[in-house]
Amino acid sequence: MVSIFSSKEEITPYAANIFVAAAKNAIQKRGRFLVALTGGSSPVSIYKLLATPQYKAKIDWENVFIFWGDERWVPLDDERSNAKMSSDYLLNHVGIPKSNLFPMYKEGFSPEEYAFEYEKLIKSLTGEHGQFDMILLGMGDDGHTASLFPGEAVLHENNKWVSAYYLESQSMYRITLTAPFINRAKEIVVITFGESKAHALNEVLYGDYNPEKYPTQLIKPFDGKLLFLTDQAAINR
Repeated sequence: MVSIFSSKEEITPYAANIFVAAAKNAIQKRGRFLVALTGGSSPVSIYKLLATPQYKAKIDWENVFIFWGDERWVPLDDERSNAKMSSDYLLNHVGIPKSNLFPMYKEGFSPEEYAFEYEKLIKSLTGEHGQFDMILLGMGDDGHTASLFPGEAVLHENNKWVSAYYLESQSMYRITLTAPFINRAKEIVVITFGESKAHALNEVLYGDYNPEKYPTQLIKPFDGKLLFLTDQAAINR
């Protein structure tokens, strides 16, 4: 499903309300809400809104468990860290227990070692079924999502839930949830907007299937919901 808004500002309350509804539903049904956050600039306004008194009071944050969809392999206080961004704009302001936060970085581990540990951590909370209630994603100008970049071997990963690899084009390690694991989620929300995303987004949604070039095409939930939130500037149709 694709929801198109006249401006990116209209996406913010819509996405925040989806987050609140998913959290309430999961906590009511199962006693907890398991969610993976996304980094980048796209979700900042949403995180800020969720951190306001009006919104944070709607969620039982003690029963929210926060993971991330991907991460640059940098310390948690590095400005490039998705975990730092999420904490600065949301998590430091809502009273969530630190024991409920699972950043994709840990001192003393290599990226590959921690990808293995992160998968074990997910399994300890979800069992072998491995299903999150919600996964938030963005999409880059090149059609990548999470750290699933065009042409990388991780696109063909079918067994691991979490993978780490060295991304030559950025000269750094990345750690990411894999497409098969993302597709287990009950609800996947992709937030992407602006003219710079138009070409890739239209190829992802309406072009030929070519996930090697446009990895976001790999996101096809097995039995959950997939929603793209975008603006008119990113849609050419």
